[in-house]
Amino acid sequence: MITYVAQRLAVLATMLFGLLCITFVISNVAPGDPAALAAGPNATREMVETMRVEYGLDRPLPEQFVIYVSGILRGDFGRSISTTRSVAEELGRHLPNTIELVIAAMGLGILMGLGLGVIAAVWRDRWADHLVRVFAVSGFALPMFWFGLLLQLLFAVRLGWLPVSGRLGLMTPRPEPITHLLVLDSILRGYWGTAAEALQHMLLPALVLSVPCMTSIVRVARAEMIEALSSDFVLGARANGVRAWRIVLRHALRNAMLPILALIGLRFGWMLGGSVLVETVFDWPGLGLLAVNAALLSDFKPVIGVALVIGLNVMVVNFVIELAYAWLDPRLRADA
Repeated sequence: MITYVAQRLAVLATMLFGLLCITFVISNVAPGDPAALAAGPNATREMVETMRVEYGLDRPLPEQFVIYVSGILRGDFGRSISTTRSVAEELGRHLPNTIELVIAAMGLGILMGLGLGVIAAVWRDRWADHLVRVFAVSGFALPMFWFGLLLQLLFAVRLGWLPVSGRLGLMTPRPEPITHLLVLDSILRGYWGTAAEALQHMLLPALVLSVPCMTSIVRVARAEMIEALSSDFVLGARANGVRAWRIVLRHALRNAMLPILALIGLRFGWMLGGSVLVETVFDWPGLGLLAVNAALLSDFKPVIGVALVIGLNVMVVNFVIELAYAWLDPRLRADA
């Protein structure tokens, strides 16, 4: 197992270095002059050159890359040209909101996806199976921005049940951060009204973000559960009088979880990237909204910081998924 973990860590380090190279190249070939943006629209050529020297844009590209990598390793993502604030500070303020939204969407997608997939497999070719399959196909093809706007018009504008956008009301008291996850901090501090309002704001964007993940898990879970339920060990368990729910949940579902775990790792990365669109529609103050606002101003430091944080999170999550894969399937540990 130690050898397997070491191999996965080596792959993780290689992928991280590749991500650093890609983001550096993109930031240098993107159109626009960051120094001119920082100097302002009425700046003279001398002012622009001063800003270029201040941000190190006048140095050779290899030297800029070394400074860039060493800064990232120290946690220094540079300074935003548009706001003049530290990019690490901006990421620290916006990352918990995105993580909280993605966790809620992922939890909803996993619970609903596994439940519906198991139901479809147990009642194969019956009305429940047909309904689940129709939902899986239609939900996967549903455009997120259209679905988000539709939910806003229905539940926020027409019915008035939920907020249209935002993270929390302006007058709502905020708890002192412990985990920097608003709902969890509100519960830990005893701010029950704040927690309830935060969940109301989170419900619609989390639902929109979870639908593609949910429908993918439904299809994979249904296929894997059908195969597992027709296996010899399931037939043997039935012949020995094992209860039906125990066969489904303990024996069949565990054997069907390997491809589902791989799908969850992929979908987590997709959710972090897909949160850009959802956060823009719902004005959610996360990494996606930060990246969009910075890109509109040609401020590439925050955009690169967002890309690095999302990429690192995807790599770490997939690393954990691979460890869980090895725990469920000992053959992987033996081959390492």
